[in-house]
Amino acid sequence: MKMEGKLRSHALAIFKAGVRAANPADGVTAQLAREDFAPYRHTYVVGAGKAAAPMARAAERVLGRRITAGLLNVKYGHLASLRRIELNECGHPVPDENGVDGARRMAEIAASAGADDLLLCLISGGASALLPLPADPITLDEKQEVTKLLLASGADIHEINAVRKHISQIKGGQLARLAYPARVLSLLLSDVIGDDLDTIGSGPTAPDGSTFADARAVLEKYGILAQAPASIRDRLQRGSRGEIAETPKRGDRLFARVRNVVIGSNRLAVDAAAARARALGLHTLVLSTFVEGETREVARMHAAIAKEIVHAGRPLKPPACVITGGETTVTLRGDGLGGRNQEFVLSAAIDIAGLPNVVVLSAGTDGSDGPTDAAGAIADGRTATRKPGAAEFLARNDSYRYFESLGDLIVTGPTNTNVMDVHLILVGGHR
Repeated sequence: MKMEGKLRSHALAIFKAGVRAANPADGVTAQLAREDFAPYRHTYVVGAGKAAAPMARAAERVLGRRITAGLLNVKYGHLASLRRIELNECGHPVPDENGVDGARRMAEIAASAGADDLLLCLISGGASALLPLPADPITLDEKQEVTKLLLASGADIHEINAVRKHISQIKGGQLARLAYPARVLSLLLSDVIGDDLDTIGSGPTAPDGSTFADARAVLEKYGILAQAPASIRDRLQRGSRGEIAETPKRGDRLFARVRNVVIGSNRLAVDAAAARARALGLHTLVLSTFVEGETREVARMHAAIAKEIVHAGRPLKPPACVITGGETTVTLRGDGLGGRNQEFVLSAAIDIAGLPNVVVLSAGTDGSDGPTDAAGAIADGRTATRKPGAAEFLARNDSYRYFESLGDLIVTGPTNTNVMDVHLILVGGHR
């Protein structure tokens, strides 16, 4: 038990090191310090995301009075004290009217910018939901409905964003189209696997690699096309027939005046976590920062790696730490409370039951996991015996209540960053 307590302490320290390394303010400050703003008559700042507040604060510190006006949409409670940039609180992961109002005002700011102006766009995780501006005649309620269907279906972020971009007025490069011929500089904190520019925040200033036909195919793939609102089905069908203009693609002249710069990513967080693990004396392996798929199955694979380390000393000899990053998906089967990270740990806990000196941690770098106040959870080989019924809790997607009763939720509060999730396997040496 002493060993497991030490491993738990190490796991939390390693996770926190990863979160600290993903500080978006540092990335914004470093990039803006390299820029020349003298040529611009006006500089407008827009954007959205869970990390928007610290990004905006960093922009104010560097640019000061060069900022003509600014507005960013943030998740409720994710605020900072600012002077020149307004923060507009709104709903996430399901968009609300506050988000629509802020997105509309940003569209107006972009459209007002001239050829001698700069639109500085600050985008971080959660921006897709925080920039809701439905294309006419789609209503917010209808957009909320299809968002809920997609989140519950098991669709990945690339698929969800393909739909979002084609029922929006600003996603998928359309914000850059509104700003043309102004210059656009977007600083992006990536929360997507592979750091695809057109997927981060649904790519408001990036060429869109998806089409109306792709968006419609996503709804068909998950069997939710018939459940989607009629206005959305009609728009996707008309777009697929070429009756509605596509989102701007690579090669469009407007992108000659646009730069998209990734200032932070999951890889940065994972590398810092690995450095902390090594400093703690653990043999450390970063297995992948491209982890995706069904949460339960990915968790079982991580549990299998833990077993291999315990029984064969592969791929590392104990004391060992295996780190992965990415973003898995949950297909809802029950009516419980939880998130993908808590579900990850609960699934893994079942498979590592009885293994000595093994700890599994999974948590979101943004500090929130699904519709809960937890970032994730932590478990060891005794967890499933400390509270029987783990399989039943997993079956109804009720991981939050399972770990809450054990005191094994990881609660950080808003971290003001978001570079996906960090998964840890720690295996101790012999007593």
